[in-house]
Amino acid sequence: MTSVAHVTGVAHALPRTSRDDGPTSAAETASAIPASSPARPPATGAVIRAVPAVRPEPEPPVSVAPADPDAPPAGRRRGRAARGPGRREVRRQETRARIVDAAADLFAERGFDAVSVMEIAKRAGVVEKTVFNHFPVKEGLVFDADPPMRAALLDAVRRRPAGESVSAAAGSFVVSAIGMLGSPEAAAGVARMAQVVRGSRVLQVREREILGELTNSLADLIAEETGARPGQVEPWLAAHAVLGLYASLLELARDRVLDGVGGSELTAELLRQGRRGLSLLQFGLAGYAKRR
Repeated sequence: MTSVAHVTGVAHALPRTSRDDGPTSAAETASAIPASSPARPPATGAVIRAVPAVRPEPEPPVSVAPADPDAPPAGRRRGRAARGPGRREVRRQETRARIVDAAADLFAERGFDAVSVMEIAKRAGVVEKTVFNHFPVKEGLVFDADPPMRAALLDAVRRRPAGESVSAAAGSFVVSAIGMLGSPEAAAGVARMAQVVRGSRVLQVREREILGELTNSLADLIAEETGARPGQVEPWLAAHAVLGLYASLLELARDRVLDGVGGSELTAELLRQGRRGLSLLQFGLAGYAKRR
């Protein structure tokens, strides 16, 4: 949950997404990220995310249709796109980055609740209205309204191979994503995220809302795939279990980073605990915590 400078304009808990080729199933993803896997450094000026950003699946090859002899030259069609964003868009992005950096610094110094939007605007060198144009609500400086993890999680479920369960695909995705929080580059972002979120009741409530929205999205997909009737509990139970695993591992990562644990030690612990949780999801609770 994963931008402060993947939680609010302070520092990214995880690197930005990359377009590198990667595994094609959630199970492969879990095994493809070793404990020592390096991570890219956080993007400057990124906003803290409620959920970690992840490496997206490779895009399928695009078929090329035969050339149309009457079409204008390709260079002319692509000229505008090749030049990249215009000056106005560049200025907009620079302004947004300044706002995020200012918010990140202020939240780290004094806490989310003690900082006003006017103070953020002043430090960023803009008027208060400009901050609201970019972030309609103050919490948006910490959490994405639509976390990158949502689309990636649902995609991992949709792309799972035949014979793989939803809990295996979604659970493996969660474990591999959280495992990346152990990288040295992510540690500072995770720590700042933990301090900012845990210091604000408002952010804690918003984070739970985001987790609830993620749970609903996953449950809706499961219900659609299985043809579940309205009122059936299985899709919601499965989704809550997966996002419960995510929330548990995220809090573990925050606790351990604040205790000074990081690097390969933290990665190994997160993956170990994650796989234990995934095993419980896979094989059920029948044999767990029996009274002796």
